[in-house]
Amino acid sequence: MPLPTKTWKTRPAHYVILEILNKKGDMPETDLFSALVEEFEDLGYKDFTELLMRLEVAGKIRTTSMARGKKRVELIQK
Repeated sequence: MPLPTKTWKTRPAHYVILEILNKKGDMPETDLFSALVEEFEDLGYKDFTELLMRLEVAGKIRTTSMARGKKRVELIQK
């Protein structure tokens, strides 16, 4: 019985995050995670927050706190 093979994604996840924000504009963190999971099924929330942190440190996005643990993600660089 052949083993299932996984293929590498052609676009990195951080690039897809920037594409989603460029198309849809600012959005809540949970909505962005849902949109990203549609393309990267095996992506966990911890990995997602690490990607956001790296993009924020690089100066490409900004996250702001909203009500009770909700965050809004904004694209800085277009």
